[in-house]
This record gives sequence, structure tokens and C-alpha cells, in this order.
Amino acid sequence: MALECKKISSFLFEYDTPRMVLVHNKKVGLTFRLIQLVVLTYIIGWVFLYEKGYQSKDGIINSVSVKLKGIAVTNISGMGPYLWDVADYVFPPQGDSSFVVMTNFIITRGQKQETCPGHPESEKCNNDSTCKKGEFLRRGQGIMTGKCVDFSHTQKTCEIFGWCPVEIDDNIPNPPLLLEAGKFTLFIKNSITFPKFGVSRRNLVEQISERYLKKCVYHKDKDPLCPVFKLGYMVEESGQNFSQVAFKGGIVGITINWDCDFDWPLKYCVPVYKFHRLYSENSNVSPGYNFRYARYYRENGRDMRILYKVFGIRFDILVNGKAGKFDIIPTMTTIGSGIGIFGVVSVFCLSIFYCPSLISFEDPSKSALWRAFEPGKHEPGVL
Repeated sequence: MALECKKISSFLFEYDTPRMVLVHNKKVGLTFRLIQLVVLTYIIGWVFLYEKGYQSKDGIINSVSVKLKGIAVTNISGMGPYLWDVADYVFPPQGDSSFVVMTNFIITRGQKQETCPGHPESEKCNNDSTCKKGEFLRRGQGIMTGKCVDFSHTQKTCEIFGWCPVEIDDNIPNPPLLLEAGKFTLFIKNSITFPKFGVSRRNLVEQISERYLKKCVYHKDKDPLCPVFKLGYMVEESGQNFSQVAFKGGIVGITINWDCDFDWPLKYCVPVYKFHRLYSENSNVSPGYNFRYARYYRENGRDMRILYKVFGIRFDILVNGKAGKFDIIPTMTTIGSGIGIFGVVSVFCLSIFYCPSLISFEDPSKSALWRAFEPGKHEPGVL
């Protein structure tokens, strides 16, 4: 029992330290100091200053709404002079963070639901057996009735029940009909919250007044905080040519970055706008961006529609952000990690430059360990 108490007492009240060995070697010493300098630079320069390891971090919760303004006029065959405003060329009209601005279109007028010859590219036939009644083709425009009828004097197609006459015009107008869309303006309203820090911000920051907002137009150098953008400028900044994108359509990404440091006054927490190309003009497979929509009306008691094949530019607004503020816990954690890395430096230098000479298997008396601890040869702790 006494022996066990003595062991416990020794464990609780004794403290031992490792023996230190001082290496007199210029190469090892210089390398050790250089590695220490690199580690110190990494901890101070990268971890503390660039990554701000002394701060606690938080992400954002955000909402985005948009409003477009602009008017264009077209004068095409079968339609005559026509004025297009924001209610006509923006899809959807609610002002979401993802929307399409129409820049070109093809019209099929006077469609009504009845039977008619199908499209020659998708529903071509030679006899009735080719047209399976009640079925539809993936690229077809209606349900087949089972009859093979004349589409023209030289072509036969499957008769369909659908919106007739079918859409057959594939000639995309060039130049684009709404090329003036490059001058349209987009007003973006963005609200964000950093819930951890209880901070809310809008992209209408302190520097923006009502008078300034009525006149300003975004420019990355002259007016980087103005939330009003010209569509043409955004497309050009994304690395694309507006007239080429307007011809068949395309996609542009708008990013709003909030990188905030709450150790500084709140006025320095401002958005940074960037524009990105999300569409390749060189793609030969399904180039451009298009979709169809219809305008319905009644004529002589029948439902009728005008079908538009719309080519447009889709804008996707993406909001990213992070914020940091001094916090003692991440600060101490970072300092502790740095001290741990310094401890590894000694082990690294010993293993790289000294381990090969620690043991000599041919003559143990010539090994570094023997020379280090051989009695009477060295001062304590010095090699």
C-alpha cells in the first residue's frame, strides 16, 4: 500500500524535461533558421493577415429583386410597327434573380387547335402505316391521327392534331430585332444579413443618394457602387460581343460579392459586382438560348394564339459573401497551431540532416549518438 502511495506521489509531484542537445553545425543551424522564418512568414502573413485567423466568420442570408427599363420599336412583315416595353420582353415579369431579356424572335401567327400536316423535318412519311395514331414524336408538334397527307406538292407528312399551322420558319432575323436591348438598364436591389453578427446591409450603401441613383450608371472604375447597369456593358464585361449574343441568345452571370471586415467601420462593407460568361458561342450543339411562349386571344368564338420563338439573354444573379470580426477563441487557436508548427521544425531538421549520422552500424563508437553522449568528450547538452 505504501509503495502504491509513493508511486502516486511521484506521478503527481514530479516533473521531468527532455535533454537538450545543442548542435554546432552551420548547415543544420542555417536551415533551421530559414525554415523557422518561412513558418513565421506563413503564420503572420497568410494565416493572420490574409486569412484573418484572429476572426470568427459568418456567411450571408440574402434576397435580390430587379427592375428593367427600356423601349424598342420593330417593323417587320406581317406585324408592322410595334413598340416593345418591359412588359413585353422580360421573362418572368416578377423581377426574380434569374430572368431573360428577349433580343430576337420568330413569329407564327394565327394558330388554332385543329388537324393539319406535320412538320417535314420531324413527321415525314410515305404512307399511313408510318404514322402511328395517337402517338407523338419527340420533335413533333402534335398527336398523329394515323394519316399521311400532302404537306406540299413534293412532300408528305403525318397529319397531326395540334396548334395549326405548325411552326416552320427557322430563319432567325439578322441583325437581331431588339438590338436596342443593349441600351436597356437593369436596377438591382440586394439585401443581405450576417445573422451571427446581427448586421444587415443593402447594396444602396451610404454613398448612394436618391439624386445620385437617378443619374448614375455602373462602371467598374468610375461608378463601382452604382446598382444601375446597362445590359450591353454587362455582356461586354463578361467577355462577349452583345450583337452576337443577341442574335441567338446566351447566358450571363452577375455576381455580387460581400467581403466584410467588421473590425473596421460598417461603411467599408460594400458590394463588388462582376460579370461572367456562362455560355460558349463556339458550341455547335444546341447553340444559343431560346424558348417559346404564346399570346392567346379569341376570334369568331375560337381560341387562337400567336407563337413566339424567343431568343434572349438570360441573366443569373448570384450573391456571395463572408464577414469576420475579432474573436479571442480563433486567435488563441491560431497561435497554438503556430507554436505547434514551430515544434515540428526541430523534428524536421533533425530527421533530414542529422538522422543518417546518428547510428554507425560498422563502428558504434563513430556514431553521432556515441560522440554526443560519450563521457568526458563534450559539455552537457552540447554537440
